[in-house]
Amino acid sequence: MKIAIAGGHGQIALLLVRLITDAGHDAVAIVRNPAHVTDVEQQGGRALVADLEQLDDDELALRLRGVDAVVFAAGAGPNSGAERKLTVDRDAAILLAEAAERVGIDRYVMISAMGADAYDPERAVVPARSEDDVFQVYLRAKAEADANLRARNLRWTIVRPGGLLDTPPQGTVAVGRTVPRGSIPRADVAAVVLHALVDDSALGVQFEVTSGDTPIPAALAALG
Repeated sequence: MKIAIAGGHGQIALLLVRLITDAGHDAVAIVRNPAHVTDVEQQGGRALVADLEQLDDDELALRLRGVDAVVFAAGAGPNSGAERKLTVDRDAAILLAEAAERVGIDRYVMISAMGADAYDPERAVVPARSEDDVFQVYLRAKAEADANLRARNLRWTIVRPGGLLDTPPQGTVAVGRTVPRGSIPRADVAAVVLHALVDDSALGVQFEVTSGDTPIPAALAALG
């Protein structure tokens, strides 16, 4: 498979690039900054320099020709402000879906956030009034991107991880429509995404995931 990853220089994305290439597939990491190309190549992937906040779906579709599946791993990141939560975490995810549909890519895996649907609509507004309200806008952006994807005729999977850790992967998880609050290594999130793609599992399923006791392939297979 050839798999394109939006937000290709993020921590989960770079881990995923390595997993994809180690599994014998091709990883194309979409990065905004040309300075990040080398980091992608060091993980075995190929970089595609494109700014998802500047492209339209036609331009992105042209660049995705030959791709079999897409992963949305982008995020505005800390200290980015409420406005960019919407333009990156929501709008860029929707742009990727529209471009995928336009070029005939039907497999889409979204990396979202646990509890995204529980945002406070009165606080999740732009301009944000506090840092806590910026987080509410972030959850709103994720929730609205997920809802847009669920409404599309794509073979989608929405992964909502708990708190992200930089610890070594465990290879075992807890999954469900909702699961108790918890954390998970970024490397295990990357592995969950890879298995969803390669095993073609969790189709049409949105689920939360934290560290747990079930091996990742079995956990995803149980989701249907």
